[in-house]
Amino acid sequence: MRSILEEETAADQTIDLQHINAKLLLEGSDLDPGVLDAVIPIFHSWIQSQISPGHLLIDVADYRHVHHGPGIVLVGHEADYAVDNTNGRLGLRYNRKAVVTGTNDEKLAQAFKAALSAAKQLQEDTRLNKKLNFNGHDIEIFVNDRIIAPNGDATRQAFDPVLRRVLTQLFAGAEYSVRYESDLRRLFGATIHSERVFPVDELIQNLNS
Repeated sequence: MRSILEEETAADQTIDLQHINAKLLLEGSDLDPGVLDAVIPIFHSWIQSQISPGHLLIDVADYRHVHHGPGIVLVGHEADYAVDNTNGRLGLRYNRKAVVTGTNDEKLAQAFKAALSAAKQLQEDTRLNKKLNFNGHDIEIFVNDRIIAPNGDATRQAFDPVLRRVLTQLFAGAEYSVRYESDLRRLFGATIHSERVFPVDELIQNLNS
């Protein structure tokens, strides 16, 4: 008879996570357009400086004319970053496109770290006057690949133990809730809410500990 740990490990191995998206929801849902205008030159400066290690940044696209759309996108070779307004929920989204090596836990943590690092840089950029900030407790996670992760019970059962291990580290044991996407027409994903509000720096430190 297999132990619980062996069963969880076997379940984890039924999915090879790739193309993970992590979205940090931002404070306020109706920002002054001038704040978002400032994001465009900031993203261009990130291209000039290539400030994201391991990511080749290429171009900036403005999709704010699309209602509840992808917003302002910093296009990269390995991944895109965006100030995204999908479903009317404004957030900073990291969209991994290239394959990542490592365990599922490591791949998920990588997406969180990339999103948090970008959020830290935006929050500290003086051109935004501290007006674009992570709200401290709401995160969305998606797998942008319907072949790897079809939205259904089997994917959830394989993904859930991975997610909860990483969230335990991310939130340092603080209480949190997870709500999985129930609409099977949408990408597999989950909405995460921490009961405690965390600053970005602390979350980065938690993942690096």
